[in-house]
Amino acid sequence: MVTTQDFGISQTQSVGHPALGLFQDNATKNEFEISRSDIGRSYYQLGKVYYDKADLDRAEDSFVKALSYADPIVDGFSILKTYGFLIRLASEKLEDTKAGKYIFESEKLTDALSRALPSLTSEYFYNLGVVKNYGGNFEDAKANFELAYKKSTEENEPELLSKCLLSLATNAFYRKDFDLSLRYLDQLNDLLKIIKKFYLSGAMYTYYAKIFIELNENDKALNYYKLANEYLQSKKCWNLYGYILFGKAIALKKAGNFDEALSVFHLAQESIDGSVFKRLSHLIEAEIDDVNDSTVDLYLDRTNRKIVERSLGSIDFKHRFVLLEILFLLSKNPGIYFDKEQLAKMIWKDEYNPLIHDKLIYTSVSRLRKLIEPTDADSKRKYIIRGKDGYTFNPLAKIRFHMEVKTNSERSIGNVDLSSPV
Repeated sequence: MVTTQDFGISQTQSVGHPALGLFQDNATKNEFEISRSDIGRSYYQLGKVYYDKADLDRAEDSFVKALSYADPIVDGFSILKTYGFLIRLASEKLEDTKAGKYIFESEKLTDALSRALPSLTSEYFYNLGVVKNYGGNFEDAKANFELAYKKSTEENEPELLSKCLLSLATNAFYRKDFDLSLRYLDQLNDLLKIIKKFYLSGAMYTYYAKIFIELNENDKALNYYKLANEYLQSKKCWNLYGYILFGKAIALKKAGNFDEALSVFHLAQESIDGSVFKRLSHLIEAEIDDVNDSTVDLYLDRTNRKIVERSLGSIDFKHRFVLLEILFLLSKNPGIYFDKEQLAKMIWKDEYNPLIHDKLIYTSVSRLRKLIEPTDADSKRKYIIRGKDGYTFNPLAKIRFHMEVKTNSERSIGNVDLSSPV
């Protein structure tokens, strides 16, 4: 049998709210008395307000107080939601130990509830799925979300059904099944036209955007981030504003719009309290460092077929496939000379034929030089050097290769972030 002592909660604590000053102990009873669960729910609601307003420290304090007033069985699902918020807050603050503690307590509570509840409802299986997700057990989480979805349909619980759909979508996203994730989001989109849950709509559009970034459909991603921001601001919810800006900047970066991406990265950086939004702050700094390094002569982005030269700016290689292949072959091997025979085999996949390849190689390298070499009075080649043994890339040039976007695949602590459904 589960007791409140199992969760560190004393039955002898006063039921009166300390701020009201109405009660000294449980023996005092009058018409103004409120239950401990009522007090816990009040702190929980206050925590949600602070959470939405991006006041994460006060949100955490309120959620911790909510836990101290909760009964582990009567308020079991509310406690799990509270743990969920606390795990998200710890993840954002990069507090691994604290998050691990709350994940352990969540697992312990779901186990206790499975034994104490008279029946296991859709809400139970939904929360069990969320807890499995914390531990990275995505297949188990998926099975529980599917069961919760089925039961919530049978029990006519549209709000829980909407949360199940969002959780199934995010679960599929983590498992890299983007087509399935989109299908769940489309179902959720239809449902939210009926029940009007603005926060869920904002989170839904955020995940649409994340998926389209992964699919390299960056214009769609930008549009969904715009929709997410509109819905969240209609609710006066600010905790995801920095993440929305960050996502927009990632989409711009992947599209090759580096200058605009940098501006939005900086705007995201200015919009948050870096001492609290530590995870987001680290992500932003890494992206800014990747794109904006004043010591770099040449920034090479093979994914988007764009090059940024320090004095020439952005150079589009979208229809210059051969030139891009030559540039990447040489730049990946600075100081190593490639002769005509090697270039014929490695670039054109042909056996070297001087009648064909001599002029082709000379013309291609000349075109490449015109594109990337600065046009100044100095006649020395800055990047591509020709010697008796062929062509090489100047080993003294400072270059950087585009960092493949990992922000959406890198999981936060407990596999959740602020936009994840609770």
